[in-house]
Amino acid sequence: MLANHTTSAFVASMTDSYPRLILLATHLMLHFTRMGFMFITGLVLFLQHYNDLNMNIFKFWKKRYKGSGIPYLFWNGFFLLFAAWMTGEKLGFSTWLGDWLWAVIHGDHFYMYYILVTFQLYLIFPIMLWLFRKYKNYHLLIFVISALVQLFFLIWAKYIYPVQNHDHWPYLIKYYGNFVLAYQFYFIAGAFTSIHYQQVKKFFVEHQKIIYSLTGLLALGTFGLYYVNDRILKLSQHYTELIHQPYLMIYASMMICSVLCVSWAYDRHRLEPKWQWFSRLVTVSSKISFGVYLTQTFALTFLLKILAALNGAAPNWLLLLCLPFGYLFVLGGTWLISYFCYKVPPFGILIGRPQKFSGRK
Repeated sequence: MLANHTTSAFVASMTDSYPRLILLATHLMLHFTRMGFMFITGLVLFLQHYNDLNMNIFKFWKKRYKGSGIPYLFWNGFFLLFAAWMTGEKLGFSTWLGDWLWAVIHGDHFYMYYILVTFQLYLIFPIMLWLFRKYKNYHLLIFVISALVQLFFLIWAKYIYPVQNHDHWPYLIKYYGNFVLAYQFYFIAGAFTSIHYQQVKKFFVEHQKIIYSLTGLLALGTFGLYYVNDRILKLSQHYTELIHQPYLMIYASMMICSVLCVSWAYDRHRLEPKWQWFSRLVTVSSKISFGVYLTQTFALTFLLKILAALNGAAPNWLLLLCLPFGYLFVLGGTWLISYFCYKVPPFGILIGRPQKFSGRK
């Protein structure tokens, strides 16, 4: 996710050139992280609640909306002030309040769309639980139907939506990237994997070489996808790089399968002494991953400032060579900010990890 947004920052800072073309052509290869987030969300929710037949849905909603809602409200407001400070804009309270309300309602600022989507998911989660519990013998059929619906939706998104008139459309249909149903397959896939975890794991581990090979071929195929979109279909850059494409559904699905295989391979070795340092890093990183997502705007904004200062002074080839350093800067800076919030009370609540205060005896 951070690599995706960092690459976009470098692309925006370049003029038309071969280095920029290289980044554009390789950018599609990174378009699996959003789907991975949705898959993991579905997986975790079903791991926690599918077998809990006494689940209180109102307590579930209270916990989830509070845990995600407080950071969502805070960071939307804070980053509006931060952006104004970075640009030297004078932001009055009434303007800030109006912008904040817009951002909260629409989820279209500071990469907050994911939280808006999960808010919608929490709302329909009881229906998903009911569906999988009611039709226990038809889980594979549900999975297949979901995949077909997703595929047809993506065909519409790529080939039909761009030529339609979207005036007066409801917001979540017009901007379908913020709509939960645009990712329904990944939530369903996460639920399916959670319920049939051992069977899925056994199948994937037995066929991991095939999974890795297909994923690698599909990753290389994104170059062909870019060529077709740009040179043959003559799409705009937005639609050329669009994440909602049928090919990318298949690629992202295989990438998710590969990541699962890698995670299971890691799990077999994580208790070995030589892996202990990495295991501790993974443990901490998993706890602050939501914070990394929430606070990425800090590092990305400073990166854009640096790139803007280099505009015209640094050749595009040099910017391309600096891309790995950009990745390290954004990831490292965001990780440190999130770790600070995680360790220092009371900031943990801002990344969904509220600290418990021990009272005096």
